[in-house]
Amino acid sequence: MKGGKSSGATRKADTKLAIKKTAAKGKAAKDPNKPKRPASAFFVFMEDFRKQFKEDHPDNKSVAAVGKAGGAKWKSMSDSEKAPFQAKADKRKKEYEKNLDTYNKKLAGGGNDDDDDEDSDKSKSEVNDEADEDESDDEEDDD
Repeated sequence: MKGGKSSGATRKADTKLAIKKTAAKGKAAKDPNKPKRPASAFFVFMEDFRKQFKEDHPDNKSVAAVGKAGGAKWKSMSDSEKAPFQAKADKRKKEYEKNLDTYNKKLAGGGNDDDDDEDSDKSKSEVNDEADEDESDDEEDDD
């Protein structure tokens, strides 16, 4: 009777893992070509703040410390001080919306436009890599 409690706990954990795995399988795969959402004004601010914080505290290796310091500074800033970061975030958002519209039009049109030069380089290189691998396998067989 010594190990009875722990073996029951692992069984419960196993069933929970099984449930989580099946839930994840039903989830649709993410499209790598879909544009990423733009950063908010706070994250635009944090890009600059991290650089400044690193210069001021070169021996600090804690990500949490940088985040806490950045959050505290952001809260203490006035709206006029936040304005440049908000403007950058708005600009990125407009660019994202334009890219998303283009992406959605490609999906609706079937994505087989040969005229469009904006196809991702990644997809082209993956196709070329697969063709190269097939050719190299054939060459190895001949030797």
